[in-house]
Amino acid sequence: MEINVNFLDNLRLEAKFDDFTVITDQPIRYKGDGSAPSPFDYFLASSALCAAYFVRVYCLSRNIPTDNIRLSQNNIVDPEDRYNQIFKIQVELPEDISEKDRQGILRSIDRCTVKKVIQTGPEFQIEEVESLTEDAQALLMVQPDAEHQTFIEGKDLPLEQTIANMTKILADLGMKIEIASWRNIVPHVWSLHIRDAASPMCFTNGKGATKESALCSALGEFIERLNCNFFYNDQYFGEEIANAAFVHYPNEKWFELTDDDALPPGILDEYTRGIYDPEGELAGSNLIDTNSGRIDRGICSLPFTRRSDGETVYFPSNLIENLFLSNGMSAGNTLAEAQVQCLSEIFERAVKKEVIEQEIALPDVPRDVLVKYPEILQGIEELEKQGFPILVKDASLGGQFPVMCVTLMNPRTGGVFASFGAHPSLPVALERSLTELMQGRSFEGLNDVPPPTFNSLEVTEPHNFVEHFIDSTGVVSWRFFSASADYEFVEWDFSGNHHDSNDTEANRLFAILEEMDKEVYMASYSELGAPACRILVPGYSEVYPVEDLIWDNTNKALDYREDILNLHRLDDDALEDLVERLEESQLDNYEKITTLIGVEFDENTVWGQLTILELKLLVCLALQRYEEAQELVESFLQYNDNTVERGLFYRAVQAVLEIALDDDLELDDYIVNLRRMFGEATMEAVVGSVDGSVRFYGLTPTNMQLEGLDKHLRLIESYKKLHAARAAV
Repeated sequence: MEINVNFLDNLRLEAKFDDFTVITDQPIRYKGDGSAPSPFDYFLASSALCAAYFVRVYCLSRNIPTDNIRLSQNNIVDPEDRYNQIFKIQVELPEDISEKDRQGILRSIDRCTVKKVIQTGPEFQIEEVESLTEDAQALLMVQPDAEHQTFIEGKDLPLEQTIANMTKILADLGMKIEIASWRNIVPHVWSLHIRDAASPMCFTNGKGATKESALCSALGEFIERLNCNFFYNDQYFGEEIANAAFVHYPNEKWFELTDDDALPPGILDEYTRGIYDPEGELAGSNLIDTNSGRIDRGICSLPFTRRSDGETVYFPSNLIENLFLSNGMSAGNTLAEAQVQCLSEIFERAVKKEVIEQEIALPDVPRDVLVKYPEILQGIEELEKQGFPILVKDASLGGQFPVMCVTLMNPRTGGVFASFGAHPSLPVALERSLTELMQGRSFEGLNDVPPPTFNSLEVTEPHNFVEHFIDSTGVVSWRFFSASADYEFVEWDFSGNHHDSNDTEANRLFAILEEMDKEVYMASYSELGAPACRILVPGYSEVYPVEDLIWDNTNKALDYREDILNLHRLDDDALEDLVERLEESQLDNYEKITTLIGVEFDENTVWGQLTILELKLLVCLALQRYEEAQELVESFLQYNDNTVERGLFYRAVQAVLEIALDDDLELDDYIVNLRRMFGEATMEAVVGSVDGSVRFYGLTPTNMQLEGLDKHLRLIESYKKLHAARAAV
C-alpha cells in the first residue's frame, strides 16, 4: 500500500492512503503539541486492533456475542535494549464460552497479520528518487528468475518471462503496481490482490496453482482491463478527456443523433439490431456515451471485426458498458492465447447461467478421473479436512462445452458456493474452478455464502446471475444437488497439440459458437505492448438484460450529474426541478449518488454515503418543504445504514420538523434539552438546516471540474496515462 506523507506545522505529520488521512504528533515533552498520537503509538495500537479484529471475525462466524469480551495489550520494554520488546496480549472471555471456542479465539489472535509481519521481520529499503509521482517501478515482490523457466498449459511463454513483460508494460505506462494481499490457505491454491498504488480503485485479483501463475493471472487481468477501459467503465472522464480528439480509442467513430431519435445508420448490423432493438424501441439517445456525456457529438461507437466475413461493425460504447461488464476480455503473450482465455470465460459464464437458471443437476466427476490430477485432489481433500464437503462436477453439458464445476458446502451456515472454470483442457478447467473457489477468500469468508433454495423464482431472477458473475455468491437451486444428473459424465478434451495448442484451441472454441449459429465480434489491442482482445457474442455473452439499454441505462447519469455536482450553486427553481425529476424517475431511493452520476467520492464522507433519498431530503430542507422532508427523514431513519453521527443528525432533524409542523409547539421550549441530547454543534446544524440558513449539511461544495474530489481525480489521472499512450501510438 502506498502511503504519502505531508509535513504540517511543528512536528505534526499527515499520512494519506486509500480514502483515509491519519494525523500524528509528538508529546509536548518531545517538543510536539500533543494533538495526536505519535507514529510509534499507532504502531503499538495496530497489533492490538488487529488481534481484536480476528477475535471479532471468529465470533461473528459462530454467532458468539463480543459484548463481554475484553482484550488488552501491554508492551514490556527490555531495560538494556529498548528495541527488544514483548507484546503481551491478554483476552478476558465470559464463562459461557465453550472450551473449544476459547481455544479457537486464542488461535484467531495468533493469526493477527501485524503480529506475523513483525515476527517474520520486514525488510526496510530506503532510497532517494527524483520524483515520487514519476517513479513507476512496480512494487512486486515476486521477480522473474532468469535461471528458471516455468511453462504451464495455456501459456505461450514461461511464467517468469510473462511476469517480466507485463510488469514492464505497466511501468512504462507510469503505473505503480502493488500487491495488497496473498492467500494460500490450501495446497496448490494461490490468489492475490494487486492494485495501482496511485489509484487503488484500479485493481485485479489473480489465481493459480502457484504464486507465479497467480501473479501472471492478476497482471494479465490488469492489462486486459486497461486495454478495454474496464476500470473506468461507467465513470465520468472529466472535461479534459470529454473534449479531447478521442474519448476511448483513436479509431472510435461518432454518429450524430437524428431528428426522430432513431438509431443512426452505420451503428450495429442487421444481426445485432435484431437482438438489441427487436421492437424498434431503442432510441439513439439511449446510447449516449456515459463517460464523456457529449450529447452534442452523438453516439460514440467502437469498431469490432465480424468473424464470419471480416467486416467492421460499430458497437456503441454505451451498449458494451451496460450489458457486458468484463465478460469476454483478455490479454496474453499471443493473440491466440488471449482468444482462448476470452472464449473460455464466455463459455464458463454462459454455462453457469444455464445451469443455475434451468436448475440443472450436473454429473459427478468419478474418483478414478480425479486421481489423475493429484495436486488438485490434494487441495480438495484439504478443504474436506477443514469441514467443507466438496462436490466436483462435469459442467460440459454432455461434452458440449469445456467447463467444470467445484461446489463447496458449508455445514456451519448451510450455505453453498458453486465455482465454475473453463479451458479447452479438462485439468486446467478443473484447476480454475478450484482456484476461483478460494480466490481472495479465508475460511471465515466462506460463512457469507447463501443457502440453496427450492424457490425457482429466486434462482432465475436476473440479478441472481449478476451476483454469480461478480463474486459467485448468488443463490443455487437445491435441484442442483440431485443424485439424478441431467447429463452423463464425459471426460472431454478440446485441447490442441503442444506446438500450436492455443491456435488450435481458439479455432475449436470459435467452432462451438458457429455450430450454435452465434455471430462473433472481436476487437484486438496491441498498443500497450501485449496482445489483448475483447470478444462479444450478442445474445449469448451479455451479463445484464438487453432491456437495461432502455430501462436502466447508466447514462441516466447525464440527467443529474451537472446539477448534483453544482448543488450548492443551484437557485430554488433549479432545486425544485432537480427534486421533481428525481421523483418522476422512479429511481431506487437507496441507490448511492456515486453510482447514479458515475463519480467516485471518498466513502468516508457524506458524499460517499449519500443516497438519492438523502439528497432529496436535503433539497427539501433547503426549500423548506417540511412535510415532504418529514416523510423522507422517517424513511431514512427506518432503513439507515449510514454512520451513527449522520443518524443522530436526522433524529434531531425529525424532532425539530415535528415541532415546526405542530402549531401548538414552540422550538424554544425544547431547544435546551435537544442540545443536551444531541450536542451544541449538531443542533446548530439541525436548526440551520430547517430554517434554511444551512444548506446541504455535510456536503462540501464541488463542481464539474470535480474540485476536492481527490479519489475521482486519481482515477482520471490513471486514465490519462492510458489515453496519452493511445494518442502517442
